Amino acid sequence: MPHPLTELPVRTVVRDGAVRPSDPAEHIVNADVCVLGAGIAGLSAAIESARLGHTVLLVDALPVLGGQMVNSLIGLFCGVYGNAPEHRRLTHGILDDILADLGASGDLFHRVGHTTTVGYDEVRLGRWVEDTVREHGIRVLTNASLTGVDRDGDRIEGLRVATRYGAVDVRAAGFVDASGDAALCWAAGLECRLPDREIYGSQQLVVEHLDESAAPEPGELAARVADKAERYGLRRKDGLAFYFPGRGTAVLNMTHIEAPLDPIAAAEAQMEGKAQADRVVEFLRAEFPEVFGKAAVRSYGLPGRRQTRWVAATHQLTVDEVRAGTRFPDAVARTAWPIELHDTPDGYVWETFAPDHLHYVPLRSMTPPAVGNLLAAGRCVDGDAAALSSVRVMGPCAAMGHAAAHALDLAGPDGSVHELDAAELTGRIRENVQD
Repeated sequence: MPHPLTELPVRTVVRDGAVRPSDPAEHIVNADVCVLGAGIAGLSAAIESARLGHTVLLVDALPVLGGQMVNSLIGLFCGVYGNAPEHRRLTHGILDDILADLGASGDLFHRVGHTTTVGYDEVRLGRWVEDTVREHGIRVLTNASLTGVDRDGDRIEGLRVATRYGAVDVRAAGFVDASGDAALCWAAGLECRLPDREIYGSQQLVVEHLDESAAPEPGELAARVADKAERYGLRRKDGLAFYFPGRGTAVLNMTHIEAPLDPIAAAEAQMEGKAQADRVVEFLRAEFPEVFGKAAVRSYGLPGRRQTRWVAATHQLTVDEVRAGTRFPDAVARTAWPIELHDTPDGYVWETFAPDHLHYVPLRSMTPPAVGNLLAAGRCVDGDAAALSSVRVMGPCAAMGHAAAHALDLAGPDGSVHELDAAELTGRIRENVQD
């Protein structure tokens, strides 16, 4: 039965014009393609652009690559496979290489249920990311915070970032905003969407010294959390534990934290998330001592964010299109992932689909209408709140990054992504949109 959808209005906002850097920067970097954000969508766009023969600059505000995929300890590749009983593979490209390489080293495990998800060792994945970026000759700017965008009409000419080594001006022919928060689009003065109430993120953590042989079933764990949450001061009244077979470790996804765009509030949310995580560990040690009695925290992830601010693109994907499985002529990604809207502190909407269901992301949901050489990719593409909650997971995000690289390549250095031949693009990315 469909889950009754939580109504969550979204408003469209715009910054007062693009911010044009004035004083000369200490450093200037030129590239064919500039990708802002080094999570799964940005990495996919950067690697595919390099494979197409372009010079690529990959920019991220963190000191290391991998985005939330590595640094927030998400722990699972979701949305890569279809539903039972076929569990067909839906996304290829960068995920072919990740799954092959980490599978060969024993750093993956598959969880098969209504769909198939793939767990991974985040340390090994982080090294894979950096090795692969270097292998493809992609230049990298880390610890780089966006401070301004140079926009001339319908073209993004460049951007400026601040680093500890001075300001850097980046000039490129094409840009991909894979920042997660639509940071490039926002700084360029393009319209963006904001939800009318909080969509919660999670403070993930990895715990070790577990006896996974006694692990409770997921339903039992969730029921115990719901029953005892108030006693232990748990905000979220359900939770998930992903055990890595044979290693005595698990990734815990059992918290809800705010994901504000205000810098002071964001820092406070990070500290609150760890406090929530500590209470989760206390709960697990007391309630499941046979599994977690000796549990210790191995690492806390950076705050995980699901939906914060996203671009207002040429087409807003709707929840009705998701439920209907609308097949767009310009489809660039597909998934069967449920509607997963975390818009209440204690729980979330979880609406699954039938065995043969697929839904799609059109290129038009990645293209801001006012510019021709910029695409959004990942969790900041356009959709209503519920639709976006079903396509912001790593499978379709990787496919969006892959498509962004090909769209910029087809448009060329002076063309527009709004004028592409959809059939030509489909021919290049067929494995991510057709069987």
